[in-house]
Amino acid sequence: MWLETVPELKPLNVSNAEIGELQKAHEAGLSDPSAVALIKLARDHQKPFADGQSIADLLAAGASEPTVLELARMNQLGLWAGQARVLRLAGLSDKTILAVAQRRSQGLPVLSGEKLGELKNAGVSDATILDMVQKGMSEQDVSAYIAQRERASGGHAFIYQKHAHKKQG
Repeated sequence: MWLETVPELKPLNVSNAEIGELQKAHEAGLSDPSAVALIKLARDHQKPFADGQSIADLLAAGASEPTVLELARMNQLGLWAGQARVLRLAGLSDKTILAVAQRRSQGLPVLSGEKLGELKNAGVSDATILDMVQKGMSEQDVSAYIAQRERASGGHAFIYQKHAHKKQG
C-alpha cells in the first residue's frame, strides 16, 4: 500500500478509517506530501481526517492541490466542499473559490453559488467576480449589475435554445 512508503504518517497514528479517506484522495491525484499535510491539519483541528471523497471530487473538478490544502487550512471542506466543486465545475477560478471560502470562514456575508453562477453565465470576467466577492457585494447589488450589463448589451442575454431533429421519412 502506498501509505507504507510515507514514513511521516506513522507517528501521526493514522486510523484505518483515515487511511481509507486518504486512499480516495490519493487515487484522485493527491500527492504524498499533501496527504501528510492533511492529516496534520486534521490533528490541528482536533478531529479525524474524513474529507477524502470531498478532496477527490474537488480534484476531479479541476481544483488544484494547493487550493484543496488551503480549503483544509480554513476548515472549509466538509459540507461546503460540494458547493466548492459545483463552483469549480461552473468555471469559477480557484482564486474565487478561495475568496468565497475565506469570507465564509470569517463569518462574513458572501454571494450564493447561484449568484456566482449567474455572473459567470452573464460573461463577467473572473477578475471582476473575484473583486465582487472580496468587496462583499450583496446579492441585490450583483443582480442590479447583471441587469445593467444586459441593458448595456441591448438586452441580449444568453438564451439556450434546444433544436429539434426532423425525422426523415
